[in-house]
Amino acid sequence: MLENISIITYKGHTPRQRFLLNIKVSRDRDMVNYRIGVIGHTGRGNYGHGIDTVWSHVPDCEVVAVSDPDQAGQAAAKERLKAPVTYSDYRKMLNDEQLDIVAICPRWLDQHRDMVLFAAEKELHIYMEKPFCRTLEEADQMVAVCESNKVKLAIAHQTRYSPTLRVIRELIEDGRIGDVLELRGRGKEDGRGGGEDLWVLGSHIFNMMHFFGGEPTWCFARAYQDGVPVQKKDVYEGNEGIGSLAANSLTATYGMQDGIHGYFASTKGAGNGARFALQIYGSKGVFDIKTGYRPLAYLLEDPNWCSGRSGKNWQRVTSAGVGKPAPSGDSSLHAGNIAACIDLIAAIKEDRQPECNMYEARTTVEMIAAVYESHRQSVPVAMPLIQRKNPLTLLTS
Repeated sequence: MLENISIITYKGHTPRQRFLLNIKVSRDRDMVNYRIGVIGHTGRGNYGHGIDTVWSHVPDCEVVAVSDPDQAGQAAAKERLKAPVTYSDYRKMLNDEQLDIVAICPRWLDQHRDMVLFAAEKELHIYMEKPFCRTLEEADQMVAVCESNKVKLAIAHQTRYSPTLRVIRELIEDGRIGDVLELRGRGKEDGRGGGEDLWVLGSHIFNMMHFFGGEPTWCFARAYQDGVPVQKKDVYEGNEGIGSLAANSLTATYGMQDGIHGYFASTKGAGNGARFALQIYGSKGVFDIKTGYRPLAYLLEDPNWCSGRSGKNWQRVTSAGVGKPAPSGDSSLHAGNIAACIDLIAAIKEDRQPECNMYEARTTVEMIAAVYESHRQSVPVAMPLIQRKNPLTLLTS
């Protein structure tokens, strides 16, 4: 049995050696067993959006240990995940357990860098909650340690794994909306509107913007507090470990590849999430895309960009195509997590980057940081940014 062989061969080997040995002993069955360690932190980001529970639905994966410094949270996770072993310190778990993949679940950003660095130094592959981290300086460190240890890291932008996105990109490439001219997105604009919205919800929009528009090359942005440009006195410690944060209203323009422009804005209290989406405007029409594994997406084939003037109707777009019913299946975040983790396993086997990987995660953080860096300098800033710290910590007035 593979399980018995694995127990013998795991001793004294690194995770990478275990992976190769597992492939060798399971060649006839084309099967590899992956031992998963789950890192949570009840009260400080908890277990994210299902980053812990997804593994029971991913073939050949088993949660063998969970860590949580909160004792009640640890006990609940043990029961929920049917984990044989629990720890209060994730470092001890990663040291003591023979793991292949680590699920970094907490939403709070101030923990992500240290967790990724420790896991990657153990040569453990990673699936983690978004956003990636607090600063580009941290992102660079995380990417470097994953590169040096040949670690695959996937991040939970579930929309990125949607088959509907691939259909829309194919339709764009086929000229269905003509030449792409603009990408526009807004956050949920609830009580988090402005800076927190930029980080927490804007990250989904930026990841899609990157997918459709290519690499950002510059950013020009302004950030406001009650209509006045943000100053040093307006900076505060953000929720969920974001770090230095500011602005209850902001707007940003990005230069993307091939002359496309991207726009993002958020104002506190200006909406209830109805506009939280990405629109892709072309010379012949518009796509409107919400977030999610099976997002609500629509096509308007109208160069006026206005159905009222043309009389043309919006058409639903699904993974089956334009105007076709969506195939049956789960449309939840959970389904997106399953797709992401299956892709991570494939990336490990095929020695490639996951579909939504650490480089895309860093670009998302860069698009966020560029808003404040441009505001700080009051000029458009070239991307990649030269300055890698949180720009709000460098405001002088």
